Amino acid sequence: MSAPRISFEFFPPQSLDASFRLWETVQALAPMAPNFVSVTYGAGGTTRKVTHEAVSAIHRNYGLNVAAHLTCVDATRVETLEIAAAYAEAGVTEIVALRGDAPKGATRFTPHADGFANSVELVEALAKTGKFKLRVGAYPEPHPDAADSFADVAWLKRKIDAGATSAITQFFFDADTFFRFRDACVKAGIDAPIIPGILPIQSWDGAKRFAARCGTKVPVKLDEAFTTAARDGRENLLALTQCTSLCDRLIQGGVQDLHFYTLNRPNLTREVVRALGIAPEVALEKVA
Repeated sequence: MSAPRISFEFFPPQSLDASFRLWETVQALAPMAPNFVSVTYGAGGTTRKVTHEAVSAIHRNYGLNVAAHLTCVDATRVETLEIAAAYAEAGVTEIVALRGDAPKGATRFTPHADGFANSVELVEALAKTGKFKLRVGAYPEPHPDAADSFADVAWLKRKIDAGATSAITQFFFDADTFFRFRDACVKAGIDAPIIPGILPIQSWDGAKRFAARCGTKVPVKLDEAFTTAARDGRENLLALTQCTSLCDRLIQGGVQDLHFYTLNRPNLTREVVRALGIAPEVALEKVA
């Protein structure tokens, strides 16, 4: 069985220290020859300018295939498409098109009066430009704004029909969660690749907070295991074992692509990728 294709998600820096951490992360993971890397927006689109700068720099300096996140939050249709045009001009040909989270202080997403109402409208408009390969988000467990998992499958089909060519899922802790979602998507007529999103657990408390915001179910046994591991000083070993086992189970189930949410901390992700049999290539030098 061949090794999976891998991809990494980074987030843009908002301080000098964070900037150093981002570039250290990119430099550490670039030799793993990812299929693509993505760069997020902050909540409410707050890092729009910094995201564009990071995307352009990674593409230009490291020669990586970068998929830039683009959301509908707090921008008109014209402004959003101008950002997309700037990506195209910088040589970026992939976009992760998302509705986006509510701005800070708001409890729900509210479309801009002159903006895209949702991710389907955004995908349709970007597809019409003919300039991008479009990826979208998918939710193996119900999105906080969705009525149920069936609604998430139906919405994903609308995004694929609108022009998206693949989807990246929110993270999950149980492989069966992904397999059930994948089966439901196939039953609904979705034939585009669905890439599982993987969260290497840098901090169990942090992962649980993240899960609570995303609607991701935390298995009781995993919580108990991390509690015991913390007491015994084995959290790092458990994190490596848990993530590698999850990835291996997905690969055994036919998954060919894995997308890692790195949180701009490369070490655990790199160890997991190596454990999966992916050897680093010669360290990449910055492109002149």
